[in-house]
Amino acid sequence: MENTVLQIENLNQFYGESHILWDVSVDIKKGDCVCLMGRNGVGKTTLLKSIMGMLVIRSGSINFDGIELVGRDASIRARQGIGYVPQGREIFPQLTVEENLKIGLSSRRDNVREIPEHIFEMFPVLKQMLKRRGGDLSGGQQQQLAIGRALVLDPKLLILDEPTEGIQPNIVRDIGDVITKLNQEHQITVLLVEQKLPFARRVGKQFIVMERGRCAATGAMQDLDEKIVSQYLTV
Repeated sequence: MENTVLQIENLNQFYGESHILWDVSVDIKKGDCVCLMGRNGVGKTTLLKSIMGMLVIRSGSINFDGIELVGRDASIRARQGIGYVPQGREIFPQLTVEENLKIGLSSRRDNVREIPEHIFEMFPVLKQMLKRRGGDLSGGQQQQLAIGRALVLDPKLLILDEPTEGIQPNIVRDIGDVITKLNQEHQITVLLVEQKLPFARRVGKQFIVMERGRCAATGAMQDLDEKIVSQYLTV
């Protein structure tokens, strides 16, 4: 479909015999910033891991930028231009900030081997702490490092799994500003899982709400009304 960067069709995913994702279909346009929402355990992280090739797909299609990803090795995703910031950040605690960032360079399509300067413009603290070990950073600084590492590979699509989880409020604001800047100024398409409704409303253009492994509601962020919130998001 024209202008579609990520198209998922009838995706089914299982953990053992448990059916986790049921015929999930998602269409993300170039330039979108989409918030994937839903209560705990509805399949949000499973969907992201399926996109990234971390789980074997039982059935369905995942098409990114005209390329079918199902059946391809997980490393292909990064090289095709998908940056991924997993839940819990998963930086390398024993490596320095600089080493963590340089790991992302190996997946660049253009063979650039220097950390792009705009990473440090967005996250000045990373430049100040280049020689510090990742494990010595605060939670908020580690999240900035995880996002920076994903950006180093020059992604067309940036996927973030709960980027504000366990982060102090001032850093949450900064991360929101960065996501908006990446989306609006750098034209990076964004898909993020987010539980905090005010944050989602602030950064998102579109929403997808999941319920029991299915897409229950989608639309423009301004159409995320109290009825949808009450039915699918209120704990």
